[in-house]
Amino acid sequence: MGETSPTATIVIVEDEPAIADALAARLRAEGFAVEVAHDGLRGVELCARMEPDLVVLDVMLPGIDGHEVCRRVQRDRPVPVLMLTALDAETDLLVGLGVGADDYMTKPFSQREFVARVRALLRRVQRAADGSATRAITAGPLTIDPARREIRLDGRLVHLTPTEFDLVHRLAQRPGIVFTREQLLEEVWGYADGTAGERTVDSHVAAVRR
Repeated sequence: MGETSPTATIVIVEDEPAIADALAARLRAEGFAVEVAHDGLRGVELCARMEPDLVVLDVMLPGIDGHEVCRRVQRDRPVPVLMLTALDAETDLLVGLGVGADDYMTKPFSQREFVARVRALLRRVQRAADGSATRAITAGPLTIDPARREIRLDGRLVHLTPTEFDLVHRLAQRPGIVFTREQLLEEVWGYADGTAGERTVDSHVAAVRR
């Protein structure tokens, strides 16, 4: 049994049964409640019904693909999404992060690393729920409200994914400071794992700039 409460529910949307079963078995062994869907539409329906704490989502799915599933799931309620892909293309990565994914893993990956990413995402959500830093920050035309998790530019609400918000908030807390990718991985994502993680940081920064 892992350190995470067994009430934390994870939905896996993965069309390859062997991969879905292996990931589900590992997460259950770590103390999570897990439900599995094998195509995009069932994944959306399952998320609507279960209201999970986290969604693990393959990009390549029958029916509607993972990007569209991510859009629909994020449209209904803010939930962290960990996307899985067999592709290692920068375009695919950017599209995945652009539609609301919080983190990204390229197959093949170790189950140990997978569990570490899941735990890091859930810790970030819990920190946000605790409201440890609620003071609003104003930087020029930008206003960041951690309590509401809202960012406004010249008074207009800006739509950001949960990770993009955390990234902007962390940078705004220490204006003028240059962060390394490793620092941002540790302070925003909650882990440090080398090159794959560094690409995730670069892609999120590019999305925020856009």
